[in-house]
Amino acid sequence: MGSRGTAGVAARLLLASGALMPFGRLWLPDWAPNLHPMLVHFPIALLVTAVAVDLLAVFSRGAALTRRATGFYGLGAVLLLVTYFSGRDAAATVFTPGMAHVVVQEHWDWAMWTTIYFSALTGARFLARRRLSRGHRGLRVAFLAGGSCGAVLLTMTAERGARLVYEFGVGVVGVP
Repeated sequence: MGSRGTAGVAARLLLASGALMPFGRLWLPDWAPNLHPMLVHFPIALLVTAVAVDLLAVFSRGAALTRRATGFYGLGAVLLLVTYFSGRDAAATVFTPGMAHVVVQEHWDWAMWTTIYFSALTGARFLARRRLSRGHRGLRVAFLAGGSCGAVLLTMTAERGARLVYEFGVGVVGVP
């Protein structure tokens, strides 16, 4: 089934329900083609910050930084999920040149796996939060490694999204 399987069905159900755009374009500014460009940078910033705070937490004695990193991962993962579905919706609202369709599919695939990965990593962090808060250094290092791998996935996804905008002009309004 691939990326058109379960995730595709879930995306269609979420979009059909109007959960992402409950008022259509009513609350979007005129310059925004859809919700995706307004959301996309928030999960990137939160998840990269989570990895950075995780790095600091490995070298700290207290659990405060680890708790903060887990919070960043949680908020970042939720926003990543919303951003993923807004991106699926966005593809139908903008002109996509023929040569860009392959990159759109790659971006969707990377985004889906990145979203799944960070959701699983965040879930694991929440399950292990007691051991993490007790200062279990090996576990902190393991989650730092996991977050770093996720940052690579995030970078690959973002690179394809950037190509869509800057190489193909997807979602960009031309100058009159």
